[in-house]
Amino acid sequence: MRHLAICVVAIALGTHAGQAAQSVRGTVTHFQSPAGVAEECVALDPIPGGFYSEQDRAEEKSFCAIDFHVPSVALCPKTWSTSAGTLVYDISSGTHANDPASFEREVCRRGGSAREEATRELAKYKQTINTPDSSATFSTASLLYYHLSRYFDTTVNVPVAVYRSMDKDSHLRRVTELGTQLTAEKPSLRMIHAGWSALREAEGNPESYRPTDELFTADRKRIYGILILTAGERYNSEINGTRESGWGSGQNRDFQHTAPYLALQSLKPLAEAIQEGVEEARMNPRLARDMGPEVLDEQMVFWMQELTEITLLDFIFSQQDRIGNIDYRRAWYWIEDGRVRSRAAHGKEPPEAITGLSPILLKRTWINDNDAGGRAAYVDFAEKTEMLEKIRHFNADTYRRLLALDSDFSQAGPLYAYFRDTFGLSQRQLGLIVRHTAHAAAILRETCRAGELRFDLEPETFLVDGGGSEQPVECNAP
Repeated sequence: MRHLAICVVAIALGTHAGQAAQSVRGTVTHFQSPAGVAEECVALDPIPGGFYSEQDRAEEKSFCAIDFHVPSVALCPKTWSTSAGTLVYDISSGTHANDPASFEREVCRRGGSAREEATRELAKYKQTINTPDSSATFSTASLLYYHLSRYFDTTVNVPVAVYRSMDKDSHLRRVTELGTQLTAEKPSLRMIHAGWSALREAEGNPESYRPTDELFTADRKRIYGILILTAGERYNSEINGTRESGWGSGQNRDFQHTAPYLALQSLKPLAEAIQEGVEEARMNPRLARDMGPEVLDEQMVFWMQELTEITLLDFIFSQQDRIGNIDYRRAWYWIEDGRVRSRAAHGKEPPEAITGLSPILLKRTWINDNDAGGRAAYVDFAEKTEMLEKIRHFNADTYRRLLALDSDFSQAGPLYAYFRDTFGLSQRQLGLIVRHTAHAAAILRETCRAGELRFDLEPETFLVDGGGSEQPVECNAP
């Protein structure tokens, strides 16, 4: 019989991780497939000094309660965009209630999202796939982004992710075969079909995929990846850039001509930099259209802070596929008793309870697609197009935490040990993160020493006083 057990202490799983074959570490929930293959979900240990919300912990717990093999769970292949993944649905009610075989046979086979016919979507399950014809996907990157974002206490939203392994034969039978069939002979789905085809071959013969340890556990009976649940709408060119110069360096440079990134490059005080960035961006007709008739200063400050964080994380993790993959969700912000309050927005009219408090509607940025980072083989376009070098406005706490991270890495301190022991990274992958962190710190430290870095990005403070007062920061101190 299948069983579920939770280890409530942090333990190591000797399951995977590149050439080093190290382990992931965290709180482990055990499952068993119908064929008797052990499966695990791991909520990784928290990063030292990290800021985790109660919602973060609740989402980790919710993900690690999902048993792929119970009657109330169905699995469908993702059949759009460019990367292969599995959609995990709760089917405890509806036409196919508690009958995953019929749901997967009849609903999943239609392709596309099955959310409307399920009780709800529980998660997306994504594994690593890197071949010459497929989209770049490294599942561990989502874990890296989640936990390092909590160390930096980012304003930009990064989704919760947990490690999950699964019986490869069960995944092949229930998901991969159908994913390969549904994406075949469709030119627009060429990349995702290549991903499904590579996964089908690998699950049939694990040693055919290289590096094998990036997809399979050591016993080769299980694939592994991450569980994640994303939400939000895709920004247009106002944040994702026009992308008129093509994929790679070109679109990264286009991204640097958006209003918030232009403002970040200005040496002027914050209010003047905002005005300058908006005016210059409006000279491009497409940007002007997507920005709309008015861009609030408060919105610009949030965007500027979020883009510095995206650039920093992408620089550290060698992200090669950020532009065009930045999302948002709307929220109401207001001041009450001298404090900033917020709540998710549903529609463009504020809830009656806050109408008298002059709420403003802002877009809050989400980076949901973080899986093309963490590998030395990926091109670091943030580094290649010198994005950090051009920044002139920054958050003081983010700067101090970056220098502290770099200092810890250089001394093989607790943060270094955390990255070494928690994610199952190979020495090459760990070395990439250490080097890029040192490079990022050196770039911003040099800008600070030159007197060209203003520490005036604090969105919530800006909401309260409307100013851009700068904080004094010691450039060299971690």
